[in-house]
Amino acid sequence: MKQHILAITFLCSAAVLLNGCVAGQGGGDYARGQARQEQSVRTGVVESVREVRLEGTRSGIGTVAGGVAGGIGGAQIAHGWLGALGALAGAVGGGLLGQAAEEGVTGGKGLEITVRLDNGSLVAITQAADEEFRPGERVRILSGGGVSRVTH
Repeated sequence: MKQHILAITFLCSAAVLLNGCVAGQGGGDYARGQARQEQSVRTGVVESVREVRLEGTRSGIGTVAGGVAGGIGGAQIAHGWLGALGALAGAVGGGLLGQAAEEGVTGGKGLEITVRLDNGSLVAITQAADEEFRPGERVRILSGGGVSRVTH
């Protein structure tokens, strides 16, 4: 039975990790629906760059996976009503740990980039820290479909 618990825990962890790899928020990341759509282009100069933390996803995969693994593990403690109580406690604890793990794995470092556009107005865009930006650099802002990104 211990092997089953390890296998379920491994599969659940893999699902959380793969979910984190899919979610991109960087300047070079595009959703499939954004392909072949026109974008407006504005240019300007970077005013400031500030590191921020991008919140991880809460898809529920981590919570469910942790709850299942914790419930199975908790049920192994005893039989009868003590086993049921252990399963309940394991499911709740595993669910909370699974949610925290999913958020930790899918979150990341981001940048808040403030740009003075050539027309004089200021805009700030937050995106994953997949490129380096410095104050004084000329950049392009691509906008379309409710999404904007800063690129070189």
